[in-house]
Amino acid sequence: MTTIATSDGLDGKRVLVTGASRGIGRAVAERLRQEGATVLAAARSFANGTDGALLAVSADLTTVEGCDTVAGSVRSRLGGIDIVVHALGGSSAPAGGFAALGENEWKKELDLNLFPAIRLDRALLPLMLAQGSGTIVHVTSIQAQSPVFEATLGYAAAKAALSNYSKGLSKEVSPKGVRVVRVSPGWTETEAAVALVERLAKEAGSDYSTARGKLMEAIGGIPVGRPNKPSEVADLIAFVVSSRAATMTGVELRIDGGSLPVV
Repeated sequence: MTTIATSDGLDGKRVLVTGASRGIGRAVAERLRQEGATVLAAARSFANGTDGALLAVSADLTTVEGCDTVAGSVRSRLGGIDIVVHALGGSSAPAGGFAALGENEWKKELDLNLFPAIRLDRALLPLMLAQGSGTIVHVTSIQAQSPVFEATLGYAAAKAALSNYSKGLSKEVSPKGVRVVRVSPGWTETEAAVALVERLAKEAGSDYSTARGKLMEAIGGIPVGRPNKPSEVADLIAFVVSSRAATMTGVELRIDGGSLPVV
């Protein structure tokens, strides 16, 4: 990954990144480590290992116990926290619209895309408030505003709830020195995105190219002609958590190649 020169790195900053075993989360963890931060990467498992300069904690963040494990690791290994990037997210729900989503599918989408951020914020925000500074980034999705009902309705609803929660939290804690910012990616070429298209193709009895095209169409297309790269989302987040964005809070920054057709 190419390092972008900056005038103010993150030397000495203590960072937690969730969903850090792959995709956007991994790109963010590596990017912030390059900026000089001490990064604790959290994920259910690290099948491909981690960068040797990254600390890692394995836990199932869809559970209360897993979030407690990660929060405890932050305290014991970092000794405090300056930046939290909630990059965990995804969808395992079947295609087929609302009728395909039963109680269990809805619970899974909320347990993965909403509750981990709330639980970890609840555990770690007091540390930021006590020191009078900190930054929290909630990685949401353009589907919070433009849901793909056929395949990821539960995911979209959970991300919309995360966005609403994030905005409310920012209004409460920004006057106390803690910034809260949302980063909203569109289609990003991660391992999970590829796996989603493969699953949709299998369920529809089509090929990868057809399923990919239908999903792209459902999110409004991509005017710039290609999806995001995880490293590009990581670059945006690196800016958001830096002192260059010191007055930025309560906002949602969209990075979607122009997909969402709204002002």
